[in-house]
Amino acid sequence: MIVYSLYFIFRNRASLLDIHVLVNSPASGSIVGDLLDYLNESWTQFHATAEAKRQLVAAGFHHLSENDDWELKPGGRYFFTRNMSCLIAFAIGEKYSVGNGFHVIAAHTDSPCLKLKPKSNYLMVNVQTVAGRVILRASDGSFQQKLVKVKRPLLRVPFILTGFTVNQDGFKPNLETHLNPLLATKHDDASPDSKDKSKSYHHPLLMQILSEELGCEADDIANIELNICDTQPSCLGGANNEFIFSGRLDNLASSFCALRALVDSCGPKDLSDEHAIRMVALFDNEEVGSDSMQGAGAPTMFQAMKRIIDSLANQYIRESIVECAIRQSFLGFTKNTIDQNCTRVSCANQRYATSGTTAFLFKEVGKIHSLPTQDFVVRNDMGCGSTIGPILASGIGIRTVDCGIPQLISMHSVREICGKEDIDIAYNHFKAFYQTFSSVDRKLNVD
Repeated sequence: MIVYSLYFIFRNRASLLDIHVLVNSPASGSIVGDLLDYLNESWTQFHATAEAKRQLVAAGFHHLSENDDWELKPGGRYFFTRNMSCLIAFAIGEKYSVGNGFHVIAAHTDSPCLKLKPKSNYLMVNVQTVAGRVILRASDGSFQQKLVKVKRPLLRVPFILTGFTVNQDGFKPNLETHLNPLLATKHDDASPDSKDKSKSYHHPLLMQILSEELGCEADDIANIELNICDTQPSCLGGANNEFIFSGRLDNLASSFCALRALVDSCGPKDLSDEHAIRMVALFDNEEVGSDSMQGAGAPTMFQAMKRIIDSLANQYIRESIVECAIRQSFLGFTKNTIDQNCTRVSCANQRYATSGTTAFLFKEVGKIHSLPTQDFVVRNDMGCGSTIGPILASGIGIRTVDCGIPQLISMHSVREICGKEDIDIAYNHFKAFYQTFSSVDRKLNVD
């Protein structure tokens, strides 16, 4: 079992100002235009998962349920979702036999954002709108999930810097008192009647706006889970249209590249000579530690692998077979560096997880396809974040490589920046991995 998960994290300083112009469509053969469409659809992790689901269905992947038995077959293409914010998709090689490898690219669907809190304690920055999901009561007494976007500017924090010693102490707003947004002048007076205002956890005016978007009664909304979203669309910018300006580049850029690489490398002819299983794993809650049912800390991916093996074997699988397969597995995840125009391989401490062997495997795949890579090591005097790679690697013992594309300034801000060319390079690396990794790994003999 070969497991290889690549996962992009962009960590740069936030910027307070973004000036850009809308530009021409991307060059022929580039996936950048499709990425912009994906970003503009994916305001939240729920919308990102829904858009990924739509694209997979359009490409012929079969939707599975974790609650049902799986009947899988070689050559088949499948996916399932969890919490509508985590997605696992996979394609089985026609020459697959039990014990062969999984080739996995992993990323995450969530991005740093501000979320709505009950009653008056909303959080947000600049002119924003809201998007997410709601739980609706149906006429038959059941409950259903529905996604919602309010596309017009709805909230704004009337925040001023007067009184802050920014130059001396840095920008240090109080997250509880300085980020209260303005919704309306007299929201209670303007609110429609409700059956029981005392039981409403959110402002009735906001609930009315949501009900109008959803085409339901305000009292039919049982619960909401909403993110605060920037109103500006994702776009190209820069003097030569060389940049992408967008929110949520961390980590939807890599989610899209991984998803597109899987779809584009898993046509019927692509799988005809494949012995492995190609997989994408998109997790939620990475930005808050991954410890959730839909995060990388949950055994979602490994449970799916075991279920796939069980289904394809059509017989009882000894635990030792799964353990031996995992021993041969390969996991990768990505993060960012500052420079531009190639994919990085990081050899750092075990906050990341690259070894000399795993770095070689990644770079060798790129070399075969004439794709640029660059080694990157975190400075000894600089802290570095951790992410899903070490979580998955340490949890089950998989060979791991850290790799990623660069994101320029404004990491984790409302508007992030990355280079247009880096998106196509990342996509080509991912696609090359699916096409070539098995043959490279078979030539390497390391105990």
